[in-house]
Amino acid sequence: MRDHVRHFVDIGSRVSRRNFLTASATIAAGAALGPFAVSGKAAAAGLKEVRFSEAVHNLGYINLYVGMHAKIFEKNGLDMKVSAAGGDTQTFAAVLGGSADFAIGDATMAQISRENGGPGVVVGTVVQRAHYFGVSKTLKPITDPKEFKGLKIVTSPEPNTNYSVAKRLLEKAGLKVGVDATIIPVNPGTEIAAMLAGQADIAIAYQPSVAAAEAQGAKVVFDFSTYIGPFCNTGIMVLPSTIQKSPDMVQALVTSFEEASRKTYADPAFAKEVARKEFPDLPGDVVDKAIDAELKYLIPAQSVVTKQDQWKNLMEMQVYLGNAKGSVPFDQIIDNSFADKAVASLK
Repeated sequence: MRDHVRHFVDIGSRVSRRNFLTASATIAAGAALGPFAVSGKAAAAGLKEVRFSEAVHNLGYINLYVGMHAKIFEKNGLDMKVSAAGGDTQTFAAVLGGSADFAIGDATMAQISRENGGPGVVVGTVVQRAHYFGVSKTLKPITDPKEFKGLKIVTSPEPNTNYSVAKRLLEKAGLKVGVDATIIPVNPGTEIAAMLAGQADIAIAYQPSVAAAEAQGAKVVFDFSTYIGPFCNTGIMVLPSTIQKSPDMVQALVTSFEEASRKTYADPAFAKEVARKEFPDLPGDVVDKAIDAELKYLIPAQSVVTKQDQWKNLMEMQVYLGNAKGSVPFDQIIDNSFADKAVASLK
């Protein structure tokens, strides 16, 4: 199974989500998590160890980090073991392969897995807006997507979400990728460096890289969060078998995210303190500016509940791009029961 999942990730770095998951449908259909482990310090403290995969370490996930530093997950009986997978396909592959109990990343992965006969459920939203900004050292603010004509644009490679939002923006503006504008893929997290090195006119990137670029003289020239509106940019993905085996663990995790999301908005100073610890190599004022932007543009989820409009905008984009069919109804791919209970318990 591990060899298959490794092949699954390699394919995902080269092709579209549709082809990548179609080719891997048999893997998805047969994947199952191993037994839920309680070991070491977690066992001693009576906590359940949770293997948790994040797509890329970034400040869009500040609610996760707030929850960890505020010991919210621990309070709810969970010992979080978080690792960064390196992209959306990799984080979902970790769940399918059994090396992670939960994953956060582009929830389209669960949708397409289901469309191809595999498993996948979304139990909450972590990022409720497209957490990407167009950053440049040479361009003026872009007010019309048609102004992307003639530009070289650097993003993470397909099928990562910033590639998808950039591609759809260009095509909706009537621009042909590779003819009217060029998308240059680079490793996730290196978009800003590529732009600063002169490989592109503009980088589509996320925080805190954006604030770090601003500190080096670059400017935000386009805001995807406002352009797209409500958007399930990042969902909590899990296998149905995990829900069946460990519903209490799933509930504890979702409740922790709800509480952490509320604390993130209620206590920005604490969020900044946490962010500085998570990104110690960046100047404190850069990190603070990144958090200000995250909260200003309502990027971290204000509630873990996945809303219809958030999912609709995500699916419309992915269907348009041909990455998904959108054939699995909202109430069959989204399980808000844990989120609804979390909201009720925290009133």
